Amino acid sequence: MAVNFQKTKEMVMGPPSLVVIFLPIQSSIGNIEQVSSVKLLGLHLDANFSWRSHVEAMLSKATKHLYFLKLLKHAGVPGAQLQHFYVAVIRPILEYAAPVWHHLIMNCHSDQIEAIQKRAINIIHSPTHGMPYSNTLHFAGLTSL
Repeated sequence: MAVNFQKTKEMVMGPPSLVVIFLPIQSSIGNIEQVSSVKLLGLHLDANFSWRSHVEAMLSKATKHLYFLKLLKHAGVPGAQLQHFYVAVIRPILEYAAPVWHHLIMNCHSDQIEAIQKRAINIIHSPTHGMPYSNTLHFAGLTSL
């Protein structure tokens, strides 16, 4: 297998207090770049085993898709189709590889993820504005993330 050294990165993983500074790995074309975070198979990994960067990237991407949900709502698309759009397009972003990372995130990140779902439900179903989140989920027929 031929290694593409221009795409190859080196990341030393561990708590910042325990990470030893290593010299860069040499290749035939120069040093391999040392990084503190990397995107691998759609997951954002960082050197100190924090999922903060992954959650932030995921929230950013899902928020951008909420804009399209709003556009569809303003165009008069029925609620059932809006919910189908949410379940097919936005929710998979929020759930991607969740068995890997979800049990390791902080409660504030979990709340931010649930807030995206609540915003989507409020866009789809106008009567849910001001409802508690559990009632909003029940109204929409969805489960918590």
